[in-house]
Amino acid sequence: MPYYVYILASRPRGTLYTGVTNDVARRVFEHRGKLLKGFTQKYGVNRLVYYETYDSPDPALARENRLKRWNRAWKIQAIEAFNPDWRDLYDGLN
Repeated sequence: MPYYVYILASRPRGTLYTGVTNDVARRVFEHRGKLLKGFTQKYGVNRLVYYETYDSPDPALARENRLKRWNRAWKIQAIEAFNPDWRDLYDGLN
């Protein structure tokens, strides 16, 4: 089962959220539908702009923790290297 580290944005270069899941499509659907109370609902963070895939949970969780400690500029660089136009990648998952 794959595991995903993902970054959501409210808009290009907007508010960012980093998370980890074993089902990125379901998780983003939950964020988009405001089914999860908290940060993403409060700040309208629902565009999937970046993700990485891992074979097991331990490296995914370790990577999520590293990304959460990154400063904003590093996260933006990673997003723009992966997704220069800040497209919402959600539709391409299915």
